[in-house]
Amino acid sequence: MREIILGTAGHVDHGKTSLIRALTGIDTDRLKEEKERGITIELGFAYLDLPCGHRLGIVDVPGHEKFVKNMVAGASGMDLVAFIIAADEGIMPQTREHFEICRLLGIERGLIVLTKKDMVEPDWLELVTDDVRTFFADSFLEDAPLIPVSSTTGENIEEVINVLDRFVAASDFSEPHGPFRMPVDRVFSMKGFGTVITGTAVSGRIKTGEDLMFYPSRTSGKIRGIQVHNKDTQEAEAGHRTAINLQGLEKESINRGEMAAAVDCLQPSYLLDGRFLYLDSNKKPYKNRSRVRIHTGTAEIMGRLVLLADEELAPGSEANVQILLEEQAGCWPGDKYVVRSYSPIYTIGGGVIYNGSPRKRKRFREENKQIFQTYRKNIPEDLALLHIKENGYNGLTLDRLAVKMGIFGKRIKKIVQQPLSSRKIILIEQDKQRMVSSAVYEKLGEKLCSVLADYHRSNPLKAGLSKEELRTRLYRGLDQRLFQFLLNNLQKKGTIKQDQALIRMTGHQVSLKDEEKTLRRELESFYQQAALTPPTLKEVTAKFNKYPHHLLKEVLTIMMGEAQLVKVSEDLYFYKPAMENLKEKLVSLLVKEGEVDMPAFKDLTGLSRKFSIPLLEYFDKIKVTMRVGDKRILREKQNQ
Repeated sequence: MREIILGTAGHVDHGKTSLIRALTGIDTDRLKEEKERGITIELGFAYLDLPCGHRLGIVDVPGHEKFVKNMVAGASGMDLVAFIIAADEGIMPQTREHFEICRLLGIERGLIVLTKKDMVEPDWLELVTDDVRTFFADSFLEDAPLIPVSSTTGENIEEVINVLDRFVAASDFSEPHGPFRMPVDRVFSMKGFGTVITGTAVSGRIKTGEDLMFYPSRTSGKIRGIQVHNKDTQEAEAGHRTAINLQGLEKESINRGEMAAAVDCLQPSYLLDGRFLYLDSNKKPYKNRSRVRIHTGTAEIMGRLVLLADEELAPGSEANVQILLEEQAGCWPGDKYVVRSYSPIYTIGGGVIYNGSPRKRKRFREENKQIFQTYRKNIPEDLALLHIKENGYNGLTLDRLAVKMGIFGKRIKKIVQQPLSSRKIILIEQDKQRMVSSAVYEKLGEKLCSVLADYHRSNPLKAGLSKEELRTRLYRGLDQRLFQFLLNNLQKKGTIKQDQALIRMTGHQVSLKDEEKTLRRELESFYQQAALTPPTLKEVTAKFNKYPHHLLKEVLTIMMGEAQLVKVSEDLYFYKPAMENLKEKLVSLLVKEGEVDMPAFKDLTGLSRKFSIPLLEYFDKIKVTMRVGDKRILREKQNQ
């Protein structure tokens, strides 16, 4: 069952760790330095078994300003927050910053705990309570339970447990959809076990023996063992505070801040699309592309926010942004992020990620408004259409689309059913389920027809354009399957025709001038008389030297396209009817004798080796015959 996670928040030395100790009996300060300094530096973890029967996972975060990045890492997995404020000090700087971080990360439920009740007079406690209520007005904690406690005497600790019990009993325990994901907050080695990672799982489930991949490095390893709250288990799922022992990976190959997840479920990227809220507590506008610190999951990455429609952003304003990261991150749509200034370091804003691997956006483009509007509406079918369209001629496989959207299995298949049936997207590759946008596909078809039409206008004597040259002219690197799919469809519609390796528009006919018509008649008569003993191309060129060489080549090509000539080798062209007659004789001989060698072929044709060798090789090439040693057999018979 999915576990609910409670996180603490609040200023340094306001009693977060002491409260957890009073609730659970567990001291979350485990480091020697934490004991010596009396402050929390790293994330601490505990659990509380509640009267309702559920176990509550607890994350203790640092309160000191120097360790706010560790606080953000802990807050990223919270379902509930216990906002801690010391009764003897009230609202302090990190109270404000931690509160803003909780808001930016989308935490929606929690309680307020006034600690150190035993150190203040009742009148003072009442003043602080009023001040705290005013501070949290118009926020998700406006009507939250507020409980004054003493972690030293234990006063009202039981009431905190009862409030938490009611929260958890009313929680949604359904497991977040999708593959397993867990931001890594610790990496260490244990003697006799090897590399261990810890974190709070945010989606899915995973079992021992399965493979785990780390993003963005894409390092992978097999799970040797799993612990949840220091107890061995075979499986971990969303909400669990988890330690995973990995097989075959050194500690140095994994970094804190990476996302541990199922294999190939994320696409690391230097770019993110998102919505950004610039906090009204900022004193100056945010200037486009200012260097900042991006916190997502447990990672802190330097980067810049590109304002897509403004040069600067006023405090309290929101904007569509593209985040440029200096290191890759693996994110899904819906993940939250926090932004802290480069120097001096403090929280300036944050928001939600819409796209974890977008293409680079150009600023001040009208299309950006439409794209981000689609993001905000969050209609799965429209998002699928957007992602497929943005991937252009390459399209997306169903697996890659799932990664883009963070939606997998039957759910992603259901999303594309209607667009496929209505042909808003086109399936061009069945085995990999590769899809392209119909708008992109139609545009490619229009471009193909335009390229052919332009070619026909510039080359009226040529029958068409070769397939490979046409593909290159359309789009360098165009997917071969998409190209062939398009050709097949345009031929079915009667828009284009394919003659051997040449593609032409259906209505195109070679237009010959008088001189060219004369040359074609002369060449046809010449090759008809030559039959199976034509001269070489060099000899033909010499005989017809009154015509330009390029014209001779063009007319020969036209005659091949019109099935008057057959090109057997680079040097030899044969009259097509003579070749068809020879083919019939050769097949008849092979049916009767079963095989033919060079002497038998020469007896059949009366030709010398000069013509016999290229002719036999030509029949091999067009798959009439098959060479076996020094003999040929009928290929059709071989295939039967």
